[in-house]
Amino acid sequence: MANKIQAQQTYPRLTVYNEENFQGRSAIYRGNLGIANLDSRLGGIESLRFFSTSSNATLVLFTRTNFRGRFLVFRGNRSIADLDDIIGGEDAESLISTNQRLTLAQIRAIRDSGNLPDGYRRL
Repeated sequence: MANKIQAQQTYPRLTVYNEENFQGRSAIYRGNLGIANLDSRLGGIESLRFFSTSSNATLVLFTRTNFRGRFLVFRGNRSIADLDDIIGGEDAESLISTNQRLTLAQIRAIRDSGNLPDGYRRL
């Protein structure tokens, strides 16, 4: 009897690109995480694709590093071709990617403290 190997995918899956329109170098991140400074990855993240099997999955973009400043919340799958001027004329500088439904109160608490919830990776 052959041994079966099962690969378990972790969601959400966040694919980031260092150029607009999903071009240039890319990296894929899985699971609940926060990227504290988008400029520290790939020389700057300019576009992204966010995918999850859960409609509760949440992507939060912040106008400042370390999850600070104003924010914009997306639920479910999303492709964003250009992160420049996306939040009321300001660029996204940090983000949170999670398979959980983060409430506005939870997002504000993260913004106020700069700390991610337990179980999240900080990149």
